[in-house]
Amino acid sequence: MSDAKNPFEQMMQQAQEMAKAMNPGLEAFTPEGLEKLWPTMPKDFMEMSFGKGLGQDGLDAKTRLLLTLAGLTMQGAQSEAQIRLTVRHALEAGATKDEIMGTITQMSMFAGMPSATRAMGFAKAVLDGTDEEGKDT
Repeated sequence: MSDAKNPFEQMMQQAQEMAKAMNPGLEAFTPEGLEKLWPTMPKDFMEMSFGKGLGQDGLDAKTRLLLTLAGLTMQGAQSEAQIRLTVRHALEAGATKDEIMGTITQMSMFAGMPSATRAMGFAKAVLDGTDEEGKDT
């Protein structure tokens, strides 16, 4: 390979150029921007999309979101925006603070304490109302 430039960096640059060509507003897109655009989905919409809509005897939206939170906790700090968003959605779907904290605590045995501690910090900021991401300023 004659080009010493990072292939991932080249791919990201190309994707940004394509996004800008399709919609100039996408040039500055960030996950945090998406959170501000739509911080939570209404419970009924979540149930239709992710809960009973997938199967009448399937998992409800709250359970699906707690499972999602468990998986995101396993991924660690790379899921910061997704964890905050999932916590807000879980609350909207009827999860309690104890259920959210218990889900993350349970994952500490599998994800390790650093990942669980990081996820707990993200969740706590949302639960305490000190989280600035996803809020209109």
